[in-house]
Amino acid sequence: MTASTITSVLIWLPVAAAIVIWVLPLSRYATGSLAVLVSLVEVGFWIEQAARFDFGKHGLQFSQDAPWIKDLHVSYHVGEYAFSLWLVGLTVVAMGACVGYGFWVGRDRPRAYFGLMLLLTGATVGVFVAQDMLLFYAFFEAMLIPLYILIGVWGGAGRMGATIKLLIYTMAGSLIMLAAIVVYGLKVGTFDLVDAPTSSSRWLFLGFMLAFAIKAPIFPFHGWLPDAYREAPPEVTAVLSGVIAKAGTYGMLRIVLTKFPDPSSYYRTLVLALGVAALVYGSILAFRAADFRGVVAYSSMAQSGLITLGLFSATNLSYDGAVLQMVAHGLVSCALFLVAGTIERRTTTGDFLRLGGMAKGRPALATLLMTLGIISLAVPGSAAFAGEFLILAGSYQRAWWWAVIGATGIVLAAMYMLRLISAVLHEARGPSVQDEALDLRPGELALVVPLVAALLVLSAWPAGISHHAFAGDAPVQAVQVQFR
Repeated sequence: MTASTITSVLIWLPVAAAIVIWVLPLSRYATGSLAVLVSLVEVGFWIEQAARFDFGKHGLQFSQDAPWIKDLHVSYHVGEYAFSLWLVGLTVVAMGACVGYGFWVGRDRPRAYFGLMLLLTGATVGVFVAQDMLLFYAFFEAMLIPLYILIGVWGGAGRMGATIKLLIYTMAGSLIMLAAIVVYGLKVGTFDLVDAPTSSSRWLFLGFMLAFAIKAPIFPFHGWLPDAYREAPPEVTAVLSGVIAKAGTYGMLRIVLTKFPDPSSYYRTLVLALGVAALVYGSILAFRAADFRGVVAYSSMAQSGLITLGLFSATNLSYDGAVLQMVAHGLVSCALFLVAGTIERRTTTGDFLRLGGMAKGRPALATLLMTLGIISLAVPGSAAFAGEFLILAGSYQRAWWWAVIGATGIVLAAMYMLRLISAVLHEARGPSVQDEALDLRPGELALVVPLVAALLVLSAWPAGISHHAFAGDAPVQAVQVQFR
């Protein structure tokens, strides 16, 4: 199998598996086993692709290009750059853990559930590898369909309200982006992201930026976040925070900054202000949140603001830090939401007032939560510290006050994460914590430990991503030449 073929396999293998699961009358165990197997095969294919990737080579790699709608010059054009390779890796690893979690807890209606999770995997990979704007939009929308159903069917008591709010926000952004895509493509004569020229239209810039700001989400476009993150099943929330939100920041890098350099410069101060507002406001809300999921949900908004700060600071250091932070935060938030799910299964709640004292007699849970908390705290030597430091250093090169505000938000992050760790593990035992609430089982450890292990590897070698995200380790130049 050629390297370019693997790109399409990563998209269509899980989609094909989803169709098989929906069509064949498989048992509950066979359905879950097939879904987990396909997820592991996806990880294997990505590892092979990463091993073949030439990080010193400029331009698109592992590409396939075939006509789709000839009259409009629309094509099935997929391929990867170094930064998108890492985001595809984040997707297949996180989705594998989340599919495994769904199998472990025994979701009802397994054929529908696992088919939707696999469809979501393929669509999300498609977003990160699509090199045609209409193809990108098709995957961007396809990614939302299984999310709506997964939250609306398997979510909590307030799932319908959360689903409707998510639908309204995302559809509004997506339709505006579709209009921008059509106008841009017809104006320049192609929808191909590699060949299309830059545009100076501020209206088109705003159309794309709105859709990506909602997806990320950043302030003030985060209204759908609290309900969706609380009502969705833990593994779906992990996907939303760890992977889907990165589609928004990826879009800023691949489309907004690359194809609209003049409007990006014109609106730079506004976007940087929104980024630091999301960072500080999200951190304050996370500190005030009364439950586990609330802390991690609002911290995700804060981290999206930090990544946006890095992208629109537009320096070599900030670009490298933004890509590293996308991957590091994706792994951290995914693991934290899965841990939240294991705690909720033992105590039926995530409220801090009803938790506490869970460190006693549960060494595996305490160790994993402490490890994730320390990494999330951005302690020196952690992957999160490397990403945040690069972003702050790069934003300082843009203007010192952005770095100062960003550092303030990071201090707040330490406060809310310490509060979470203390409330769950060390305070007096709450009424929902019983002696029978056992430690993490081997199956749960098998899902969370690989995510933590990946974070520890990144902590030891952050340059594995930060120095291998752009050809020649020259991000600004790569953006200026549109990654060609």
